[in-house]
Amino acid sequence: MEDHILNRFEIEIKKAYYAFERYNSISTFVLLHFDDDLDVETLAKFVRISDKFLKINAHTYFINFAFTSHKDTFKAAQNLLLELDNHFNKRSSYIAIEELEPTSSPRMVVNKLVQILEETRKHSYSRIEDESILNATF
Repeated sequence: MEDHILNRFEIEIKKAYYAFERYNSISTFVLLHFDDDLDVETLAKFVRISDKFLKINAHTYFINFAFTSHKDTFKAAQNLLLELDNHFNKRSSYIAIEELEPTSSPRMVVNKLVQILEETRKHSYSRIEDESILNATF
């Protein structure tokens, strides 16, 4: 991942930490991978106005589901996958979910999201996973 993208990624996570500490506002972080190119305008049609997203590369986006619990993020992720599946008429997207944990550094969050996404693409029966996939044995 390029340094300027990684820096922006970390800034978005720090903003969520600030909102949590100051306003007790919850967030959950998501890494979305789409096998084909996915442009910003198309993705913007399927996320809420309150969600912040950042293009990592042509296939991957970081999304901060602001004001959304870990549990509710699974439903939001399901809705997002359904919208993408229907729009592109294919099932080629995967989502990694990481709960806001202010004691984790932004770099740790980034690394964990990448690990979850890699495992999801390799081993999962589901296209949406959280850190529990890292503890699974295959």
